[in-house]
Amino acid sequence: MHNERQPHFLADVRRLLVRDPLAEFLGAADKGLFEYRYDDAVRLAGHSCPTVASAYMLTCHALAALYPDSIPERGGVQVRFRDAIDSGVTGVIASVVTLLTGAAHEGGFKGVAARFVRRNLLDFAAEQPMAVRFSRLDNGAVVDAQVDLAPIPADPAMPELMACSLHPGCGPEIRARFAELWQERVRKVLIEYADDPKVYRIQHQPG
Repeated sequence: MHNERQPHFLADVRRLLVRDPLAEFLGAADKGLFEYRYDDAVRLAGHSCPTVASAYMLTCHALAALYPDSIPERGGVQVRFRDAIDSGVTGVIASVVTLLTGAAHEGGFKGVAARFVRRNLLDFAAEQPMAVRFSRLDNGAVVDAQVDLAPIPADPAMPELMACSLHPGCGPEIRARFAELWQERVRKVLIEYADDPKVYRIQHQPG
């Protein structure tokens, strides 16, 4: 069996425990409990980058704010993006949000006897003050969320290393150095700045 070799810091990233009623109903998980890790998002996206990392951590913060006294309910949250799905990295962020919340666009799960519906819980190009809005379906609680990665600048050597790494004649040492610095910024996004309110902005909306 092949053993995955991933950056060592992934084991230290905060995990997200959610309860999925659909998983419980269909016997996919005892009591419907899933524990998501950042490497689940990495496998989904096929890569680890500041965008994927911040989408993961922002969703963790938003769900913690929505469910301060209980386990977040996967499938119980509607998510709206201010930007269009094809704008910048919105689609990438949305895929991570879907993984963690269950909220899906028009191609999502239709439900069973009108229960466990996941489709149309994800929307785009919405008029709202911040980048992402998370809303509970059961009690109407709402939090707005946004990421600002400016306080976590990339290493100054990154542009040159990236340009060289993309060249067919680039040596393995330079490619390894580029990957190391790239993942170091990801580490900062997920661990060093994980609770920095200047990076992750969460704002409750009046009910």
